Amino acid sequence: MAAAEARGYLTLIWCNLSSEGCSGSVKGLNARWGACHLTALMNKIRAVCVYCGSSPGNDAAYVEAGERLGSALAAAGVRLIYGGGTTGVMGAVAHGTLSAGGEVGAIIPSFLINRETTKAALTKFNDVTITETMHERKHKMFERSDAFVALPGGIGTVEEIVEIMTWGQLGQHRKPMVFANINGFWDPMLGMLDHLRRAGFIHSGHLMQPIVVDRVEAILPAIVAAADDPKPDPS
Repeated sequence: MAAAEARGYLTLIWCNLSSEGCSGSVKGLNARWGACHLTALMNKIRAVCVYCGSSPGNDAAYVEAGERLGSALAAAGVRLIYGGGTTGVMGAVAHGTLSAGGEVGAIIPSFLINRETTKAALTKFNDVTITETMHERKHKMFERSDAFVALPGGIGTVEEIVEIMTWGQLGQHRKPMVFANINGFWDPMLGMLDHLRRAGFIHSGHLMQPIVVDRVEAILPAIVAAADDPKPDPS
C-alpha cells in the first residue's frame, strides 16, 4: 500500500456487492468478504458523466440501475455530472447520488427546465449550470467529466454517447466510455457498431473502444481499470 500511496493513489471501497460482482478479468479488483476494493488515481476519476433517459422506460431495472449507480458514485466519492433532469432514469441517478451523500453537478439548457425538471426541483442541487444551448450543455459535461457512462435512454442518450465515441475516435480524448447494458438494452447499438466495423467505416478503432458491462456493480471497476491503463498516444 505504501507504494500505491506514494504514487498518489486513492483507495475506494465499494461494499455490499454479490460474490460475482468482482471479476478477475478487471484490473485492480480483489474480491474479499463480498466487497470490491477499487484503486484509482485520485487525479483521474473525480467526476463521471452519466447519460440516460428522462423517462423511466418499460423495465423497472432501468430506474433501479440509475439509483444504484448514483449510490455507488457517492460511496466512491466521485461526483455525478449529468443533464439536470429530475424524472425517469435521470432523476433516479441523481436521487441515488444525493441520498447517499454524494455530489451532483446538474447541467441543463434553459428550454428543458419545464420539460425534464422544474425550477423548484433544481433547488435540491448545490451545483447547477443553466446553458443556452444543447451544444453548450454537452461541452460543459465533457469538460467536467473524467469518464462517461450510458445508462438506458432514448435518442438524446444515443446521440450523446455516440458523439463522445466520435471525439475519442478523432483523438480528442482518451477518457473511459461505458455502455451499461442493463438487461441487454444496448445489444442493438452494439450490433450496429460491429456492423460498422465489418463494413469498414470505423477508422482508428483502437481509439474508439467503449467498455460494455452488464451489471451496475461492474461500472466503476471498469472505469478505474481503463483509467489506470490508458491507451498509448497514437502520435
